[in-house]
This record gives sequence, structure tokens and C-alpha cells, in this order.
Amino acid sequence: MKTHILIVDDDPHIRELLRLYLQKERFMVVEAGDGNEASKLLETEQVHLAIVDVMMPKKNGWELCEEIREYYDIPVILLTARGELEDKAKGFLSGTDDYVVKPFEPEELLFRIRALLRRYQMVSDNIISMNDTVIDRNNYEVRVRNRSFVLPLKEFQLLAQLASQPDRMYTREQLIQLIWGNDFEGDSRTVDVHIKRLRERFRGITDDFQIITVRGLGYKLEVKGE
Repeated sequence: MKTHILIVDDDPHIRELLRLYLQKERFMVVEAGDGNEASKLLETEQVHLAIVDVMMPKKNGWELCEEIREYYDIPVILLTARGELEDKAKGFLSGTDDYVVKPFEPEELLFRIRALLRRYQMVSDNIISMNDTVIDRNNYEVRVRNRSFVLPLKEFQLLAQLASQPDRMYTREQLIQLIWGNDFEGDSRTVDVHIKRLRERFRGITDDFQIITVRGLGYKLEVKGE
């Protein structure tokens, strides 16, 4: 099956450059000149990954990224000339999987595209494989080689959520909403406690994955060898 990539940029020269390069690599390409046009395309076209410019009219890249994250399970690369740390932080808070600053080398962008597609393909609806570690959502079970672990429900859900999209940064608030729900009356320290327990539980048992603290923002899971 062909991989379809959506390019969203109000600069036609950037779109043409990316289209020609990606088509050369045998990707199928669809294009949009602004965020609103991209929203309509996503409703009708099959898309496996989106490359989204930040500074666009009508609907900017951050807004589009938030929309994609809410309604579609596809990776997003934000493409922008703005490289300041606060802009990158805003990009990750909006749910982007990666962030590439213009000017960029097409080879680097291709590397990032392929890496994200591999990570997303590791994940099925119910089984997540990370080398010798398997998270089985059917049985609420984690298997590491020949050992089986049954975790407390919230710990399992938290690990599965992080593992479902490796290298994606989640804020504490996003994890609270995803795992505990909108009616949760506790605070974000609950996430920190569960992360600590997960780290302690698998310390010395497997190095297939690592839960990383993104200082001042939240957490992400990294898979060994990715």
C-alpha cells in the first residue's frame, strides 16, 4: 500500500520542492495551501503523515496540529522558520511528533518521515511491540521475553498511552485527561507518581524502552534502537 503524505504550506515553492522529492521516494503526495484547506482534505483523503507549516493564514500550523491530534491518529511534523525554544515548546504542546526548522535538508526530513512511520507502524489497535517487550491491551498485560506482568489499571493505561506513540511528548494535563478523564479532581502530581512507579517496576528488567522527562513540559517514551 502506498504511503500518502499531506504537505500543508502557503509557499507554493516549498510545496513543489517537497512534492518532487517525496514523489521521487515513491510517496503519494496531497497538498494544501492553508490550514482550512488541509482540514477539508483530511476528511476525504487517506493520509498517513502530515508535514505542516506553522505560519499560515486562516488556520495556523499549531491549530491544525491540535485538530489532527484530536481527530486523526497520524504523525505530524511541524515545518517552520521559527527556531526559538518557546516556539518549539508550543509546537510540542499542540501535539506535534517532530519539529523541523527551515531551511532544512530534504535528506534530514526524509529520515524523520521514515522514523515516524516506523514508530507508528509498531502499534496496532491492541498490541504494541517494543523489541522484546509487548503491551497487550486485550489482556491488560505486559510481557518481557518469558515474563508476564499485570499492572494496576492506571499504570497500564499510562504505559500503553505513552508507548502508542513513541517520542511524542505528552503534557501532564494531556495525560490526566486521557487516562483519568475530565472529572478527575486530583492534580498533575498524580502523573509523576505513576511515572515513578513504572520506572521502578521495569528497572533492571528491560531496557527496551525508557520514559523520559521533558523538563517543564511533560513525558515521552523512547524505544531502544529508534
